Formats: sequence, structure tokens, C-alpha cells
Amino acid sequence: MTRVRVTAPRQPVTATPSRPPHQGEVTEDSDAGRIFIRSLIRTQLRLALVVACGFLVILAILALFLVYGPGVAETRIAGIPLDWLVLGAGIYPVIGLSAWLYNRAAARNEARYRDLVEDK
Repeated sequence: MTRVRVTAPRQPVTATPSRPPHQGEVTEDSDAGRIFIRSLIRTQLRLALVVACGFLVILAILALFLVYGPGVAETRIAGIPLDWLVLGAGIYPVIGLSAWLYNRAAARNEARYRDLVEDK
């Protein structure tokens, strides 16, 4: 049996070739580029906070319904209490929907940023 040595390439591989900026193109080093990047970061932070707060509000409403809902504690489906089913399986679609909405909106924000920055 022979040993094979696996090594990384000597030069770093980049996904996009570096190129000099075109005339009028905004770069990260310029004042406008820094303003655009700060704006994108603020937009993404605002989106994350809105989605997180919305998720927490839905969770709080669900918890209040389970605690104060008439007959929820006594209701059983296939011998399992309804509140256990809702907490155990019903919350995952809410998590998935929140993640999907966040991804979609974040991609839209980044696309808007690219449209602003790119030279038309």
C-alpha cells in the first residue's frame, strides 16, 4: 500500500477574478461604497429583527392560546394531548416559514444592493 499526500493548491483560488473598477463604479473603499454597505447592513439587521419579533409574537400568541384556550388541555388526538402536539410538531412549520421569508427578503435586499452598486 502506498501513501498519497493530498495538499492544497499553492495559489488561492478565487470565485471571481479580480478586476479594476470601471469608470463610475462604486467600490467598497469609496465614500459611496461605505454608505451603501452600511445601508445594506442596517437593512439586513432590520429584517432580522422584524422576522425574530414576528416569530416571538406568534410563539407568545400560541402559548397564550394553549394556556387560556377553552378545553385545549383536555383535548386529545390519538391519545396525545393537543398542546403537546402543537408544541412538538406544530411549531416547525412556523420556524420553516419564518426562515423562508427571511431568506427571500434578504436575497431581495442583496439584489437591490447589487443593482445600486453595479455599473449599468
